[in-house]
Amino acid sequence: MVQIRLARHGTKKTPFYRIVVAEHRRPRDGRFIENIGTFDPAGALAIDMDRFEHWKKVGAQASHTLDRLLKQKARAAAAAPKS
Repeated sequence: MVQIRLARHGTKKTPFYRIVVAEHRRPRDGRFIENIGTFDPAGALAIDMDRFEHWKKVGAQASHTLDRLLKQKARAAAAAPKS
């Protein structure tokens, strides 16, 4: 099964995550199929939604953590004032 999940990078106590598409049997920071975005806990979430949707259509499943982050991003975008 293919998963869309976070891979941890950065230094101790300052994590930085890449959003990757990987086989579920691979280690968290191991080999991946495609890098489709980044997440900085101190900053923002940046993801290529076209590639995300492509992988979802092909059958990849997003991790619970990534689902939660995407929902938070959608709520923040909906709550942002329109100019």
